[in-house]
Amino acid sequence: MKLAVLGAGAWGTALAIAFARHHHVTLWARNGAHVAELGASRVNQRYLPEAPFPETLSLEADLAAAVAGVDLILVVTPIAGFRATLCALKEAAPALPPLLWACKGFESGSSLLPHQVMAEEFPTHAECGALSGPSFAREVAAGLPAAVTIASDDEVFARRMARDWHSPLLRLYANNDLVGVEVGGAVKNVMAIATGVADGLGFGMNARAALITRGLAEITRLAVALGASQQTMMGLAGMGDLILTCTGALSRNRQVGLKLAEGKPLATILQELGHVAEGVPTAREVLTMAERLEVDMPITAAVCGLLYHGAEPGRAVDELLNRAPKSESGTYLM
Repeated sequence: MKLAVLGAGAWGTALAIAFARHHHVTLWARNGAHVAELGASRVNQRYLPEAPFPETLSLEADLAAAVAGVDLILVVTPIAGFRATLCALKEAAPALPPLLWACKGFESGSSLLPHQVMAEEFPTHAECGALSGPSFAREVAAGLPAAVTIASDDEVFARRMARDWHSPLLRLYANNDLVGVEVGGAVKNVMAIATGVADGLGFGMNARAALITRGLAEITRLAVALGASQQTMMGLAGMGDLILTCTGALSRNRQVGLKLAEGKPLATILQELGHVAEGVPTAREVLTMAERLEVDMPITAAVCGLLYHGAEPGRAVDELLNRAPKSESGTYLM
């Protein structure tokens, strides 16, 4: 089968390499010079220099050519570029094939999840969904085992995609809770920043476990308020992705937290990182939404304080630890 992967960052490149082991894949990037460089070196020197391209992986700078005759389009841009890519597809692919996205977050300004952006740009296109789950690009590109979820409102479509594109090293599971999968994939990045701060301050593994567990409770509260199933939060796109992102050394968002704990300014951190850390813009959108829905999200509020209001890292964590005691269900203990 033929697949077009749109977006040649680390994750797009890793997925293109993984699927090219079994299918013909075209990797598209909007920058022609970047595509020429990728084609000449047959490796993404900027993002995944240790992962050479398989012979079945082609490069393309022309969007119409990249998506012509493919069985599936996989959009792997940051959430900030998702809408622009969809708009470009309107001209490049008038008869849009099935489409999945692997971006995580809420669109800045609108606070929309990816499926809501998709619905605005392609309101009648039903064969679409999200690919999400615990997966670092470097490990997927190296051929190490991983398991992710394909979520769609159309469960038959999700099952078909999981069956057709499944492989032993990249296991695909179907899910019909699109909202839950997207919320889990977005908000776990915010929790990873908080965990990175606690780790950087030397608060220890007990505090890390507490933050992950209470972070999962926050994610679940927001997801359920948005109409998701609580059960999804126990799966790959919920607890699985959260654990990986909060503990893995390859996590960009955890790295942001570690550097915040060192006292570095956010602008310097992002410049040094050299990659997009989706938790940074997502935190603000999540807190805005939580306040509108009256969902209690103290960890998210603390992260926003660190990122945007000059809060001191040690004080922010202390305030979280010294909140009034509650039962695990969320009621205050009098």
